[in-house]
Amino acid sequence: MLRRGGPGPHGASRRWSIGAARARGTCHASKVSSPDPLLFAVESRAREEGFELAPAQRAVLGQMARALAGGAARGVYVYGPPGRGKSWLADALFAALPDGRATRVHFHGFFDDLHRRIQTHRSEPDATTRALDDVIGGSRAVFFDELHVHDPGDARLLTRLLERIAERGCTLVATSNYAPRDLLPDPVWHHLFVPGIALLEAHLDVVRLDGAVDYRTRESDHTSGFRAGVWSTASPPVALTAPKRLSVRDRVFTVTSAAERSLIATFVQLCDSPVTPAEYRHWSAVYRHWTLTDVPPLDEVGPAAQQRFMNLIDVLVDADVRLDVHSAVDLEAFLSRAAGRPDAFRMASRLRLLRRG
Repeated sequence: MLRRGGPGPHGASRRWSIGAARARGTCHASKVSSPDPLLFAVESRAREEGFELAPAQRAVLGQMARALAGGAARGVYVYGPPGRGKSWLADALFAALPDGRATRVHFHGFFDDLHRRIQTHRSEPDATTRALDDVIGGSRAVFFDELHVHDPGDARLLTRLLERIAERGCTLVATSNYAPRDLLPDPVWHHLFVPGIALLEAHLDVVRLDGAVDYRTRESDHTSGFRAGVWSTASPPVALTAPKRLSVRDRVFTVTSAAERSLIATFVQLCDSPVTPAEYRHWSAVYRHWTLTDVPPLDEVGPAAQQRFMNLIDVLVDADVRLDVHSAVDLEAFLSRAAGRPDAFRMASRLRLLRRG
């Protein structure tokens, strides 16, 4: 059995001990001499958390560890259904690296961080390359969790990241629910990520981690974090205060209530308004208990609101923030009516972590 480990506080990229190794243009030269210490460390962590790795998980772990211990900068792309342990393995392996000379990023955190750094370098030549070097740092390995592509703009930036990793000779370990050729599935835009797919297939070994069990659903601890939340068809609590205005980077948003680490907002306020994952990530660090009210079936709202809701769920799961949802329909009916959306299977795996109210 595996439990999913998060990539760090609120999905932000994490770096350890990179110090003077932040020199631009190359990755840190040191290599792990053998995969055995990494395998031992990860399997020991699993036992400490009360489970043993399944054979398929152990095989994937071995391939990831060998990639990091090898002399060449060839990485691993691990994909498969949600809840099979991909993120947990990557997190445990990342933590086990000697000297910690690696960078880990999560999908939404990467783009938020990159856009801000591009702004910082906007007056310099090739601001994107400089921003990417900032994100990668001096690390010899980059871990990219939950890699998925639905936006054409994201596709271009992600391709540039893959190019830069290859140019610098870094090792990339990526996890995803999609095979490389299934990324950016919209046929109108798919051609934009064909160069990125070619880079993934040229520089990474592609490995599928499958299995009949979604281990997220086996977790019985609902005392804290996202799993402590409830999906309810009951009426939400009545707001006793005036709506609250929140500011993030000179943008102002209205929510129902925000105080004492708790945020209450309607679906319209958070998902049917121009709110981005950057705002969700910012608030997830401040408010550790969210209540989302008046959530309609997703087939009753437009594609933009649907995608924002799915982004919100991604961010709150990654940050392990409690979420209580009040909807007119029960969870299974909600998921059934959302099944046609891209990434609906990922959303379903996450929302089924909630208790039923």
